[in-house]
Amino acid sequence: MTAAKSILVVDDEPELREMVEEYLTEQGYRVMTADGGVAMRKLLAEQTFDLVLLDIKMPGEDGLSLARYLREHYAVGIMMLTASGEVIDRIVGLEMGADDYVAKPFDPRELLARVKSVLRRTGAAVSDTPVTDEPPVQDDRQTIRFGRCLLDLEAHLLMDEDGAEVPITSMEFDLLKAFAENPRRVLSRDQLLDMAHNRDWEPFDRSIDIRITRIRRKIELDPAKPQVIKTVRGAGYIFVPQGG
Repeated sequence: MTAAKSILVVDDEPELREMVEEYLTEQGYRVMTADGGVAMRKLLAEQTFDLVLLDIKMPGEDGLSLARYLREHYAVGIMMLTASGEVIDRIVGLEMGADDYVAKPFDPRELLARVKSVLRRTGAAVSDTPVTDEPPVQDDRQTIRFGRCLLDLEAHLLMDEDGAEVPITSMEFDLLKAFAENPRRVLSRDQLLDMAHNRDWEPFDRSIDIRITRIRRKIELDPAKPQVIKTVRGAGYIFVPQGG
């Protein structure tokens, strides 16, 4: 029997925490709650979670800084809870490494759909190992060179020149995988959304652009002048193996 997926809800509103906990528990998830960063860190030190739901607007340490902390220290799915219409917060959340967001007030059914989507993309495998999707084949070790990094498709790892792991989100891995499967082919933003299994995201180009920017910071020798994943103006992006 598959163990219930674990979710941590971090929000300073008691009513919202209670509502989300009750609803997701009814859907078969193991849910815990925290009213802010201090409580969140305490729970993370005691156990692992598959997904963290983070409110952006909280007193003290806000959700954006907590998202950065999570992405730097844990391989966990991150979903931001944002105020309706706060596009800037959503974009910044993506830049911090969030996998998805849902705007308040939200229908619990929409929240559930997005929770399922993030858990599906991350594979719900948390703790000290990275999370991602199914690998394709490329060579004996299923590794692809991306600039100064090596992507191990089988282990779902991105490693630097010294063999040290470079942290990536599930969506970043899916995008790198899509490029690896389509070298020297221009891929539009819509194609990348489909290939990265993220078609349920509210489609706005900026989400892909933000992720490509983050990936470039990790793999390119000079992210300001990318040679591995290049922009094709008006068309999308292209992966150029070995920068050639």
